[in-house]
Amino acid sequence: MSAFSAAWLDLREPVDHRSRDPALAEQLGHYLAGAGPITVVDLGCGTGSNLRATAPLLGPEQHWTLVDQDQVLLDTAVARLSAWADLADTSDGRLRLTKGNRRISVAFRRADLARELEAALGAPCQLVTAAALFDLVSEAFIAAFAAAIVRRRSAFYTVLTYDGAQQWLPAHAADAAMREAFHRHQAHDKGFGAAAGPAAPRLLRRSLAAAGYRVSEASSPWRLGPTEAALIGELAQGFAAAVAETGTIAATTLADWRQLERTAAVVGHTDTLALPPLP
Repeated sequence: MSAFSAAWLDLREPVDHRSRDPALAEQLGHYLAGAGPITVVDLGCGTGSNLRATAPLLGPEQHWTLVDQDQVLLDTAVARLSAWADLADTSDGRLRLTKGNRRISVAFRRADLARELEAALGAPCQLVTAAALFDLVSEAFIAAFAAAIVRRRSAFYTVLTYDGAQQWLPAHAADAAMREAFHRHQAHDKGFGAAAGPAAPRLLRRSLAAAGYRVSEASSPWRLGPTEAALIGELAQGFAAAVAETGTIAATTLADWRQLERTAAVVGHTDTLALPPLP
């Protein structure tokens, strides 16, 4: 899977954090309340944004393993997490953080999820989590991933899975055609086989519910306005570049779409929480 730059992840982090569904996040916190030390594996961790958003939901002692294929992002995660924490220590080879009343130890694991899923997940843990990942992987990977979660009886929480909804302001006559072309491009292989794209939330729900997991979903759209002008601009240009690669939109239409200065955008996402069957 192609790596994302730390600059792009930094730009989107504030919007990612505020867009998560609070009720589903609270449900996760209640499920793990009183569980003692909590073990978590975060897949496709990037610079550690998902830990920064999820750790405040969990108990006072947490042990995280952050997994990514990109060593540059793993190294950046160490720096970003150390800056985020009240105290940070790496003297024993692990990153140990203090944030408020929480003690968080962090291990880092470099792995290719497409080829090393079992190694990436490691030993059974209480929670497996990810952010903005599953629309990039294939239906077959989602099925294999769900089976691995079920074998471990881990809870699963993923946020910001793209669900296909888009709105740009000002609107353009080609918006619908552009969205269709973007979804065609999104289905390209990103290292896992044909990507699930907007079907990913449904595929996750189906795979985990079939194993008896209790699956809850909530909408978590990005709602971008004038204060996110830089993010809107990057998003629109990346979207247009992907559409251009399909060759399905006339160059003149694409150029006209690109030149609009957008003041707002909505991008649809789904958060998913899946809890093991009751004993």
